Amino acid sequence: QVQLVESGGGLVQAGGSLRLSCAASGSALSVKPMAWYRQAPGKQREFVAHITSDGTTNYADSVLGRFTISREKDKNTVYLQMNSLEPEDTGVYYCALNFVRTYWGQGTQVTVSS
Repeated sequence: QVQLVESGGGLVQAGGSLRLSCAASGSALSVKPMAWYRQAPGKQREFVAHITSDGTTNYADSVLGRFTISREKDKNTVYLQMNSLEPEDTGVYYCALNFVRTYWGQGTQVTVSS
């Protein structure tokens, strides 16, 4: 079994910053690709950022230059530093790990007020 737990969400004003964390455990995993997704109320889940086992990153155009995904070396622990937040960034942020199938955390709420 693989379990992922996100933390760090909250309420912030536009222009502010938040840092999300996600720690994966279980199944004696080696280092795996991980990612962040988000879902606004009534909307479909969308890709935010991805990081490979060796640290190569990829971002959605909507967050490029504002968000940074990173990981602990040789661990399945990732972070999402979010700067210059906008109301459009509001949603539940989910951490994901790819190993045979995709495993998801329960999500953490991020609310950006104007």
